[in-house]
Amino acid sequence: MSTSSSSDTTEPTRPIDRRDFLRTGALAAAATALDASRGGSRAAAEPPPTHPRQAAFELEEATVALLQEGMRSRRYTARSIAELYLARMDAIDRAGPAINSVIERNPDALRIAEERDAERRAGRVRGPLHGIPVVIKDNIDTADRMRTSAGSLALAESIAPRDAFIAQRLREAGAVILGKTNLSEWANFRSTHSTSGWSGRGGQTKNPYVLDRNPCGSSSGTGAAISANLAAIGVGTETDGSIVCPSSACGLVGIKPTLGVVSRSGIIPLAHSQDTAGPMARTVADAAALLAVLGGVDARDGATAASRGKMPADYAAALDPGALAGARIGVARNFFGFSGAVDRIMDEAVAAMKSAGATIVDPANIVTAGKFDDAELDVLLYEFKADLNAYLSALGPAAPHRDLAALIAFNERARDREMLYFGQELFVRAQAKGPLTSAAYKAARAKCVRMSRADGIDATLAKHRLTAIVAPTGGPAWPTDLLNGDHFTGGSSTPSAVAGYPSVTVPAGYVHGLPVGISFIGGQWSDATLVGLAYAYEQATKVRRAPRFAPTVTL
Repeated sequence: MSTSSSSDTTEPTRPIDRRDFLRTGALAAAATALDASRGGSRAAAEPPPTHPRQAAFELEEATVALLQEGMRSRRYTARSIAELYLARMDAIDRAGPAINSVIERNPDALRIAEERDAERRAGRVRGPLHGIPVVIKDNIDTADRMRTSAGSLALAESIAPRDAFIAQRLREAGAVILGKTNLSEWANFRSTHSTSGWSGRGGQTKNPYVLDRNPCGSSSGTGAAISANLAAIGVGTETDGSIVCPSSACGLVGIKPTLGVVSRSGIIPLAHSQDTAGPMARTVADAAALLAVLGGVDARDGATAASRGKMPADYAAALDPGALAGARIGVARNFFGFSGAVDRIMDEAVAAMKSAGATIVDPANIVTAGKFDDAELDVLLYEFKADLNAYLSALGPAAPHRDLAALIAFNERARDREMLYFGQELFVRAQAKGPLTSAAYKAARAKCVRMSRADGIDATLAKHRLTAIVAPTGGPAWPTDLLNGDHFTGGSSTPSAVAGYPSVTVPAGYVHGLPVGISFIGGQWSDATLVGLAYAYEQATKVRRAPRFAPTVTL
């Protein structure tokens, strides 16, 4: 591989250690070079069999821009588009392959769509998302007839007193919220032996590419729903990997923004130092359009004040197919090595970037990766207790449970429904933690900040004068196993998650029909730059293809 000179070319390649408590994403010649990588091998490139009951879908792979053109030309209305997606849910989500990605439909969706149609007829179009159907994760508050439960039976009847900031932003932009998506219960932070995509309220979500494989978590329902074309775009949330992993496993673009770009107010929390919502979509342009709506300064979330003046009003200027030309891209080889097939896909992706004009620095390792996992877990345990107690308290008198201790007691009472497959040891460990003023918490957080930022991503970017770092987002989806839980093979989400820095995953290839993504990782507030790089890579390679709901992998 041809690279620019680098002072760390002798660093060893090693697989990254993965915690099992949380994961829950140019040129025609370059596109040709990627064809083989789409399956990891010649056999793997063969399309998987189609589910026998899958029918053609009129809006398959429709983009936001195409839907808008359809409404402008009067071929479609917002209502007719919503009806088509709701019918698709009937055919694919509950029947047919039954991917089980939508936990609850919005009973007001068609009425809202009709209101957007009336506005359009009156000459008012609110913006690029006017009349566009969106699904959101079931930890995002909506003050309507839908519940917000984090997938837990403990909150199965909880209706939020007000919209989350991002739900309000979606409504103001004219989007039609079709429903809420299933997730790994409590954002995959109840047990170290959990199964991604399972919740007590929603059951198990399937991967639409291969139905006996896992969609990854915790934004598993959003990933599966958008990949299967059940809505135009979707919103997930991430603490560490929960946007980028399901995006990678389900063949999507996922944007994990810089912490503070998107408000967390009204979202059931895991940990405030890492939590963020973000877009999940089939194209970079659609994800960017959604990010522009989700972002904004919110008085209820002080972290958003720091984003003022640092983010564009929209990302249209970033969508440059030539953005890779002249960029310096570092390859974080210390996230390789867990899969030969994934390594080959990544190498061909890097070759495509080089063909598109990027200067490749290889290796450009984040040398602190894997050295602060224990500190991260400690931080999450402390913050989970404090943040969740604050959220439950803010629900007011109608809150079904007031604090984490009450949730633990509920799960024990509902053991036969909530703890069929795994327990709640992370809940118990979090409950035992002290306040956020504890010296142990402050020390763990300081270690995380230093090793993920100054000694981690910032150091790597500065040392090699990089525009961005690339690494495999994760491996191909594993078989869902409710008895033994998840078995992740590898991935690169932790440094950017802990730092609060942005990352964007884009489809890079397929291994026996299972998608694999590549992540673009950058420094604080580099979101628009990463969107541009991801768009240029996407346009050069055109990797994504729609899922066909294969029952299992044929090896």
